[in-house]
Amino acid sequence: MTSGTPSRPSDRSSRAVLTTESGAPVADNQNSATAGPGGPLLIQDQYLLEKLARFNRERIPERVVHARGSGAYGHFEVTADVSRFTRAHFLNEPGRRTEVFARFSTVAGNLGAADAVRDPRGFALKFYTEQGNYDLVGNNTPVFFIKDPSKFPDFIHTQKRDPYTGIQEADNVWDFWSLSPEATHQVTWLFGDRGIPASYRHMDGFSSHTYQWVNAEGRAFWVKYHFKTDQGIRTLSAADADALAGGDPDSHQRDLREAIDAGDFPSWTLKVQVMPVEDAASYRFNPFDLTKVWPHADYPLIEVGRLVLDRNPDNVFAEVEQAAFSPANFVPGIGPSPDKMLQGRLFAYADAHRYRLGVNHTQLAVNAPHATVARNHGRDGAMAVNAAGRGRNYEPNSFGGPYETGEPLWAPTPVSGPTGTHPAPAHAEDDDFVQAGNLYRLMSEEEKGRLVDNLAGGLARVSRDDIVARAIGNFRAADGDYGDRLEAAVKALRGA
Repeated sequence: MTSGTPSRPSDRSSRAVLTTESGAPVADNQNSATAGPGGPLLIQDQYLLEKLARFNRERIPERVVHARGSGAYGHFEVTADVSRFTRAHFLNEPGRRTEVFARFSTVAGNLGAADAVRDPRGFALKFYTEQGNYDLVGNNTPVFFIKDPSKFPDFIHTQKRDPYTGIQEADNVWDFWSLSPEATHQVTWLFGDRGIPASYRHMDGFSSHTYQWVNAEGRAFWVKYHFKTDQGIRTLSAADADALAGGDPDSHQRDLREAIDAGDFPSWTLKVQVMPVEDAASYRFNPFDLTKVWPHADYPLIEVGRLVLDRNPDNVFAEVEQAAFSPANFVPGIGPSPDKMLQGRLFAYADAHRYRLGVNHTQLAVNAPHATVARNHGRDGAMAVNAAGRGRNYEPNSFGGPYETGEPLWAPTPVSGPTGTHPAPAHAEDDDFVQAGNLYRLMSEEEKGRLVDNLAGGLARVSRDDIVARAIGNFRAADGDYGDRLEAAVKALRGA
């Protein structure tokens, strides 16, 4: 199975055609429309925007995803000169400190869910820089389950409660994953030893997405962020996690708060991988594919600085639940890449906050700039502060209002080709299984055994044999031994 061509059920003749909310048939539900095969997304893809906008409005008032979270304030200090890669002011001088707010979270659980569960962890940072707030929205995993934002609402629906039974259903989870071979890498990561962190302090954080850095000379680079925990990696076994989730569902929240209160301030060392823009077209993997990593042998880690969290919020609701992060919040010297998932999130995150918190959520203390002042022509709306007072709310104006600089924050990205719902361009080693297989083969025998046991425990609960067979086939495509051992473990659990 190659990337971009997921397995499909064969009984299409007996099924209804997928349509938009206005009833028009959907031609492609796997690939968003882009400017050429490798270009950024197009706003004319109204099916994508309709799907993401509706998804953002499915719950009120808690977040649809990342509802269960904890946060803390701190600072980021630059420890190495990276000015050759980016002109971002807050990164341009060793010793420079920037105030930060961090929010950690689980993805699928609701606001009252337990912390110690097998789920990716959100790793979101708001840097209060002198050039505006810079939001970096990542996870504790370097990859993700899907590569196109059109599939994100579908994926999350499989992780949430079934509309009939009201509980998470193994059939839904594994049906989607088995039909989305690109998920094999992340599923392998999630069900391995690092799938359940012991605490938020004892896990790494990743941008996962690729971003653009631009230096003072205008040269652009592609980058990935890696926040390496200074506390060391600590994880929980499935059995220990079950016991902890039942006995102390607030374990991660409690651990973070108590550590900071005791003066045991958690920290992470930020390192980045940097790829010259000209390398991207011929790199062996698609560098903008969220289901892939860049091997460190190709692009080694470069140290940037250190993140320290040293102050707890005074009010969890005001400062953690109302914290709003958007990857569209850039500062000069940092910008987006053609990563389709990132492009979708540039719209979806801010739109979710406008719905959940209101159009003036950026005026809340935790979200407002701390090192500068926001000056724009936004007025009115629910809970408006209208700090601009009598100021004219249009531009251009001749009354001394704020003006445009004419200086882009990031470098332009060339695009070519016809518009349409294109699969991502294929690179030399682009398939859905090679990196999952590489990850499996890096594990010790003990790690492989735990991985297989964790996967088999979930697959054994699936009611349909064809879903189980399809899922095992994906893992077998990654590595023959991987699939064979999983098949045997599922059969043993089922008594077959």
